[in-house]
Amino acid sequence: MPQNATRPAERSRAAEDLPNHEPKISETLTPAEALEGAIWIAPTGNVPPAGERPGYEFRRFFDLVSLPDEAVLWATAHGVYEVFVNGVRAGDIELAPGATSYRRTLYVQHYDVKKLLCTGRNELRFVVTDGWYRGKCGPSRIPDNFGTQIGLIASLALRESTETVRIGTDRGWEVARGNIISADLMDGQHSDLRMIGHEIWESVDASTDPLTLDTQRLAYSPAPPVRAKEKYRPVSVRRLASGRQIVDFGQILNGRVRLSRLGASGTRTELTHGEALDPDGNLTLDNLAFYQGPDKPLIGVGQRDVVISRGIPGDIFEPRHTTHGFRYVAVDGLEENLGADDITAIQLRSDLAPIGEFKSSDESLNTLHSIALASWHANTCDLPTDCPQRERWGYTGDIQIFARSAAFLDDIEAFAKKWLRSLADDQFGSGLIPNVAPLCGIAMDPHMPISFDGAAGWGDAATIVPWELYRQYGDKEVLKEFFPMMARWVDFVATVAATGRHPSRVEMRPEAAPHEEYIWDTGWQWGEWLEPEVDFDYFADKGIIATAYFAHSARIVADAAGVLGRDVEAAKYRELSTRAIAAWQTEFVNADGSITSPTQANYTRGLAFGLFPEEHCPAAAAHLARLIRENGNRLSTGFLSTGLLLPALADNGYTDLAFTLLFQREEPSWMTMLDRGATTVWEAWNGVDADGASHESLNHYSKGAVIAFLHEYVAGIRPAAPGYAAVEICPHPHPSLTSASATLATRHGEIVCSWTTADDVFQLELSTPLGVSTTVRLPDGTHRVTQGGTHLFTASLVSPTYDGHTESSCGLPPGGVRWGEQ
Repeated sequence: MPQNATRPAERSRAAEDLPNHEPKISETLTPAEALEGAIWIAPTGNVPPAGERPGYEFRRFFDLVSLPDEAVLWATAHGVYEVFVNGVRAGDIELAPGATSYRRTLYVQHYDVKKLLCTGRNELRFVVTDGWYRGKCGPSRIPDNFGTQIGLIASLALRESTETVRIGTDRGWEVARGNIISADLMDGQHSDLRMIGHEIWESVDASTDPLTLDTQRLAYSPAPPVRAKEKYRPVSVRRLASGRQIVDFGQILNGRVRLSRLGASGTRTELTHGEALDPDGNLTLDNLAFYQGPDKPLIGVGQRDVVISRGIPGDIFEPRHTTHGFRYVAVDGLEENLGADDITAIQLRSDLAPIGEFKSSDESLNTLHSIALASWHANTCDLPTDCPQRERWGYTGDIQIFARSAAFLDDIEAFAKKWLRSLADDQFGSGLIPNVAPLCGIAMDPHMPISFDGAAGWGDAATIVPWELYRQYGDKEVLKEFFPMMARWVDFVATVAATGRHPSRVEMRPEAAPHEEYIWDTGWQWGEWLEPEVDFDYFADKGIIATAYFAHSARIVADAAGVLGRDVEAAKYRELSTRAIAAWQTEFVNADGSITSPTQANYTRGLAFGLFPEEHCPAAAAHLARLIRENGNRLSTGFLSTGLLLPALADNGYTDLAFTLLFQREEPSWMTMLDRGATTVWEAWNGVDADGASHESLNHYSKGAVIAFLHEYVAGIRPAAPGYAAVEICPHPHPSLTSASATLATRHGEIVCSWTTADDVFQLELSTPLGVSTTVRLPDGTHRVTQGGTHLFTASLVSPTYDGHTESSCGLPPGGVRWGEQ
């Protein structure tokens, strides 16, 4: 056993209560128990300015007379950390302890390090940098969001026979500045490899950060960790006249590069990461600069790593304390020509388990699905971000829009729960939901004159995301855990709606009408956001959008309350939703089914959320179809409604028009992205314009929510009960396709759905889990019911699917089955 180690406090469980086989240490301890006896340690000296903060290395030596039977290390940090045992990196977790709302929740990791130990002298070493804790966050690069002092706490438990001893962080540890000169998740990492072995060690300080006193924050993350996943070799390496080398990896991703050609000692190599090239073939970052506001300078995206070589063969630079969104890397300062084996791009993302696939006879649809998946994966670095370069925020709006698609692609239940806990942690006392979670980089931003939090469609992630998890996976616990957050958000919206009126409404109607108590038209609103060819009006009345979300979220909370058996609350929120719907109809719907603000987005939202009176739905759908046709069969939806558009058309008898939009090759369209070389989904419809110029982020997955139409309408797989306890199969074939297929691993077993068409005959091969009630709706309007198993169905293609004017035979709205009422 080790010398100079401390024994843990006695466990409270009596020996006779223990199982016959002693469980692993990692299975018996809570995070607080695991770190018992260890203290938070910190570097000495003053805190350097943000952007100039080095990587700190903490170490402790200990001797082992013999190797233990078990060796488990627990650790966490205020900052991003790596751990090494005898010079070997422990585990494969990246960017630990991850993104979290540090004031309320801090995740602890554990590692099995038995195989890394040796008899005699052993070294335990950590490398800690700013990370999310005190690094620059968000596009405006606000540092020190949770504190100004990085810190580390760790405990190594060594068990031999029945005896366990611990080596924890204490004042006996040493600290030094290592070879990481500076590191920031957004700016990049600067390493001088000549510093290796030349550290100046000194005693650590005990941390004075007040957050370290709160052991109630400590938890184990429910989510899979971030790991290094896909690797990409260069598709080309070019040297410009300036000497700069441009490396193209052929795919936009999130992560870092591994560089194995570093040059002679003292060679300073810069690696700048970006998504696009300018007309001269040089890297451009212009599309990623952040606009702060009038009379404010643009903020560059950063994303620059620097390495200084020590000239030792075999050295590799792989910056593990930063991450970037990129396809291209500009390499400056390296005289040697890079070959394809000298540099590799490595994607960093949460290690999500894939569960769903889609394929069709049309390669453009397959490519669209693949770029949506790539965009989603590039934005899953421990939290669902909006983009992996300029902002990297856990934006509420993006995951609200994409949750249904994501839940089909991957098992996101634990991943989303972790993020929802941050959202709940950061919910304001009033019930307001911030636009980003964890909340950092904007709350303290001196350039923001008003709060942007609490916008409709963004704050509603608090209700929509938990409901989508329940819809997909069927576990009531997610609703139970987050119901307080969901209800408080809707209560906040109800209060704001009842107590405020937009100035334009006051001018139009000085005395408020009774229904206005349920019109939400005040506070900051992003509105539809990024509608093509629409100039955003920051102060316009967006009540038609916000009230729609008010009604929708209130109904979701009512349904969730019904599922949980909370009958009083179910009645309360159902009444609130009913009144909000009535107010929306009174204020915004005309007698002929048209609306006062006749945009594709507003018609789509009204149909998708079930806001129109039933007798007006055909007229509203016809108005939507007319707007699309008048626009040259092109969409004009923006951020919030694009994912709802095609399902709303198909559910209301316009399947042909939905497919016309899907295959539209004129801008704005998804196919335009493909035609212009997109490898991920763009933020703006003109992300790359007709002249080849780049605009905004080229990696925002929200518009990729269209793939839910591929899963649920083209292939036709839908849950008829939460978690696919019952299944509905309702394919929408179309003359543009001769086949489509999808698979989905559910909690009850795998669904395999594959259809083909030939000579006006539709043939469906279907396998669903045995015992799972399956309703199959065929294109000829007939339906069959099975109890699972493998089946073959045929039908005529003479069907309402091609009519374009009659209602669909399927009609499951994007809002989902009202399971809470059952």
